[in-house]
Amino acid sequence: METLLIIVNIAIFLAFIGILFYMQKKFVSFSKRVFAGLLFGILLGAFLQIIYSADSSIVGTTTDWYNIVGRGYVRLLMMIVIPLILVSIIQSIINLEKSSELGKMSAWIIGILVTTAMVAALVGVTSATIFDLNADQIEIGQAEEERGLALEERLGSIEGMSTPQKILEFIPSNPFLDMTGQRATSTIAVVIFSIIVGIAVLGVRKKQPEQAEKFVEIINALYAVVMRIVTIILRLTPYGILGLMANTVAQTDIAGIIELGKFVAASYVALIAMFIIHLILLAVFGLNPLLYVKKVLPVLSFAFTSRSSAGTIPLTIQVQKESLGVHSGTANMAASFGATIGQNGCAGIYPAMLAVMIAPSQGIDPLSPSFLLSLVLIIGVSSFGVAGVGGGATFAALIVLSSMNLPVALAGLLITVEPLIDMGRTALNVNDSILSGTLTSKIMKKLNIKKYNDKDLVDKDIAM
Repeated sequence: METLLIIVNIAIFLAFIGILFYMQKKFVSFSKRVFAGLLFGILLGAFLQIIYSADSSIVGTTTDWYNIVGRGYVRLLMMIVIPLILVSIIQSIINLEKSSELGKMSAWIIGILVTTAMVAALVGVTSATIFDLNADQIEIGQAEEERGLALEERLGSIEGMSTPQKILEFIPSNPFLDMTGQRATSTIAVVIFSIIVGIAVLGVRKKQPEQAEKFVEIINALYAVVMRIVTIILRLTPYGILGLMANTVAQTDIAGIIELGKFVAASYVALIAMFIIHLILLAVFGLNPLLYVKKVLPVLSFAFTSRSSAGTIPLTIQVQKESLGVHSGTANMAASFGATIGQNGCAGIYPAMLAVMIAPSQGIDPLSPSFLLSLVLIIGVSSFGVAGVGGGATFAALIVLSSMNLPVALAGLLITVEPLIDMGRTALNVNDSILSGTLTSKIMKKLNIKKYNDKDLVDKDIAM
């Protein structure tokens, strides 16, 4: 009987895929198909949740099949991330009018990412204070206690690394190893290697122009092929979102969300507030924030459902270049750095909220100027060094809490709502990547204002 029910669930899933494919054949805009996939996924996930319950074996097997489409799509994106970063950054540097522009571009991008992370920390503190969050309000179950103990064990390896050591991990010693993505810092290491190759080509161009030209031709050919692969993969976005969202909703622990509803609400209030700050920054620089939202929403929707900043890199680059008019080199740098540095949701808001919740239990006033100053500065530094240990929000929290001499076990107590909050955090992280590229391009006077203001590009299929 179970097998029959699973087959029925798969058939419903295939029916939704058929509808999305029909919409594509009828040339329905990319953004509308993305949101249709999102809606279908929510409906399908809710159906499974209501009919079978989240912990049902039928749901478990069904979601395994759905993962072929959902997680399979994320894997395809991850597959192309390293080749895309490598080729696109080399090509971007080769096309720079002045080599000095590279330093300015990198400085602005990293500066915006880290500064906004520090602002995000203050937003997290404010939200936690308004909602009167406290670590004592959370009940400890067996799963939460085990997770807390596991985090304390993992903290040992992190405490042994200073910030300079974490930054040192960015520098590649074996670029071919990093191209396999085996290290936590592989993405940044590939970026650095690509920059070095690009600068070397600029030097060869002055002394051996013929050799440089041959290399440039090879890079341009590789770039064309890689971008074509990206195009093919991005066309699958609506289907991937359908699978991811269906699984997320179907497996959500509703009871856990209700129990920790106050923390979830405070988290999303902080995430939304920080997103509004992003839009205010755009307005300050003379850019239309509403038009920006319409253009990036499909990308943020994927980031929300996939919970993968790295997996969103191809979409992040594409939307910056094709819809927002961001300079190619800036878009590539911002997407690559933003996947690991200065993440507003994971490295800013989340650890700040945990610190405020834990501080009273240690006899510390979380609103004292000395505590807030230390917290913001530590988050600013750790948001740059989180990639040195990998693991996103959890590791960011471990670094910040341990640096503030606060117990880290609380991060394990939020295990039931972690996926739900992580969806919003990832979307904010990705938006900060896009924001840093857009503002940097505007500051360096390389933003195509005409393309940014082109309303016809709102519904442009970014995969075409």
